[in-house]
Amino acid sequence: MKTTLNIPEDLIKKAMSLANHRTKTETVVVALQEYVRKKKIEKIIKYQGKLQFEETWEKSRHAR
Repeated sequence: MKTTLNIPEDLIKKAMSLANHRTKTETVVVALQEYVRKKKIEKIIKYQGKLQFEETWEKSRHAR
């Protein structure tokens, strides 16, 4: 999908350099993937200590 974005040139160049990417597209795609991954992790961390697992969960996991 083609999209027009207004990204500061110095920011995209820094990102490309740090990540050793050759194209702006690759840089933006990887950055978005990392952003999504980070947000998913943050969402999971919110549940830390709030979820309870049944004792059989650990046993059934290792039984596979």
